[in-house]
Amino acid sequence: MSSSFPPDELQQIVQEVAALLKERKESISVAETAAGGLISATLLSYPGASGYYKGGLTLYTLESRIAFAGWTQEFLKTYSGPTPEIVAGLAEHTRKTLGSTYTVSESGTAGPTGGTTKNRTPGYVALAVASENRTVTREVETGLGGNREGNMVRFAVEGLKLVRDVIKGEGKL
Repeated sequence: MSSSFPPDELQQIVQEVAALLKERKESISVAETAAGGLISATLLSYPGASGYYKGGLTLYTLESRIAFAGWTQEFLKTYSGPTPEIVAGLAEHTRKTLGSTYTVSESGTAGPTGGTTKNRTPGYVALAVASENRTVTREVETGLGGNREGNMVRFAVEGLKLVRDVIKGEGKL
């Protein structure tokens, strides 16, 4: 009997990531925004998660980023939406705070509405994976327009793909 959670698109990538983490005895934490906790929930859905999952934050609001991610009111004055620099900072702060080997972070525009700049267009997501030695970022446009649920799932898939790529040390970062 197959489970309806996580969504089919997430099942293969979470199996890959979980197997790599378990095999290498490494850990992961999560700092997500527009995916709304889906990355954490997907990682926790895989058996043995207590051996590799250190914790996660759903930093959907600017207030939550001030409370939990080291942001300040001063920082908000120049905030202009999700960027690779923003998610890199969220990933680095969360990794240091939770002491995980890796932290994956995402921030995007799930839709159905958005703005006119590239990073405010529905389907845009900035991703980062921080480790002790480096932080790798990636930008993705899903092509799903304002399909909020579809974008949230794709944001989670793309975040976990970046984790896999960083763990494997693959060049297409």
